[in-house]
Amino acid sequence: MTRQALRLIDDNNAGLFEGIVHAFEVCRTVSSVDILRGLDAVPETFGEPGGTVVTIGVFDGVHRGHQLLISKAVDTARELGVPSVVMTFDPHPVTVFAPGHTPAALMSLEERARHIAELGVDYLLVIDFRHELGGVSPEGYVEDVLVGQLRARHVLVGENFTFGKDAAGTATTMAQLGERAGIDVTIVRLLSDGGVKVCSTAIRDELSGGNVQTATDYMGRPFSVIAPIERGAGRGGKELGYPTANQYASDAAAIPADGVYAGWLTIIDDAPIDGDMEPGVRYPAAISVGTNPTFGDNRRSVESFVLDRDADLYGRMARVEFVGKVRDMVKFDSVEELLEHMARDVDTTRDILGA
Repeated sequence: MTRQALRLIDDNNAGLFEGIVHAFEVCRTVSSVDILRGLDAVPETFGEPGGTVVTIGVFDGVHRGHQLLISKAVDTARELGVPSVVMTFDPHPVTVFAPGHTPAALMSLEERARHIAELGVDYLLVIDFRHELGGVSPEGYVEDVLVGQLRARHVLVGENFTFGKDAAGTATTMAQLGERAGIDVTIVRLLSDGGVKVCSTAIRDELSGGNVQTATDYMGRPFSVIAPIERGAGRGGKELGYPTANQYASDAAAIPADGVYAGWLTIIDDAPIDGDMEPGVRYPAAISVGTNPTFGDNRRSVESFVLDRDADLYGRMARVEFVGKVRDMVKFDSVEELLEHMARDVDTTRDILGA
């Protein structure tokens, strides 16, 4: 029986899907989502007897456009009474097609999984494109994977979706192949915000310009960095009176342009904190991103001065959320000049956060 092969949805005024902040380690399950690591982890009876609803993408950032697409898949699955499946990739498929041009990651796989789980997905299938699917033709992709292994009854993809060897397949190709295979295919238009297509590339561009508020608008939540707190030069507290929690993000991770920002710091592990802070609580912070030119530190870091708190945070895992920009990075001629600007930065941070 041939089903309707193509429905085109344009829903640029869809609401945001806010994330709830929790920390976890990716294992077999996250919240209520079952995580399948690779096609070999898909059970032989997967999707029986009614099939599945599948959506496919990297979903880096799980931004508002991604939230719209995934939520439509979840709604469709619930209407049909079958499981919803998100198929994603780690690492980014570009590492196969153009290794030197892999985009900086907006979030780790763990964070992607957490936000995808919050949208009510039943299964998250994580594919390593270097070993699976990279050489598969679009026809094989549909016949062997979507039909043969996932028993897809309905597939939803974004209008810019590509798949198969050398990215030869497009969203239209998926609709055509789906019709032959008896799969409904829905192509969802990219979400627009102020005339700009909401996509991971646009978010990276805004971050590289220090426009964290626009990045927040596109993501539907503040952009954040998650990393352990390490010891820096030690001058912030001892010499300046502004002790900072220093984090060094991976070179493969996206972070905002060098500058000073207002935001929030949360310790996301569960152990008690020595001081007047508690795990899981968001605290206002003035955040410096970049090297430390005044003191000759060339490592690019995220340094957070938590307002009005005194605690030992070394070795703790922290999430730092960026809310607004305070100023660009400047090299000061003296410690006195630096201190004067830091005091202003704290005042501006309070104004932005209402803290």
